[in-house]
Amino acid sequence: MTARKGVGPPLIALATMIGCSGGISTAPSSTPGIPGTPANPVGTTTITITTSGVSPKAILVSRGAQVTFINNDTVPHDMSSDPHPDHTDCPAINQAGFLLPGQSRQTGNLTTPRVCGFHDHEHETVVALQGTITVQ
Repeated sequence: MTARKGVGPPLIALATMIGCSGGISTAPSSTPGIPGTPANPVGTTTITITTSGVSPKAILVSRGAQVTFINNDTVPHDMSSDPHPDHTDCPAINQAGFLLPGQSRQTGNLTTPRVCGFHDHEHETVVALQGTITVQ
């Protein structure tokens, strides 16, 4: 390979690295800069509560988004931010709050990039009613 005038070794090295890398993957295994991010969170802004628990258990939202909790269970639920009982990690989640069967309510705007845990305040130890919202 003959280098053209003005094209130095750094540019040639870069071209070689790109050509040999096999392409750049855009499918991250986690969200950079946010430790503990689920590997494949679901890109939605709706979490449904049923007799089986919350679904999906992990979602990924953009900064400033609101998340809607829908209670499709036959009993009330009180959705709150972790940790129990203070609910201080992501206070915007607390706006969803107490939901009667058939009700839905949105969180406040989730503005800080982080992983926000949530749970049902009345059933804080029930793993099926716990999940995460990753704000990117």
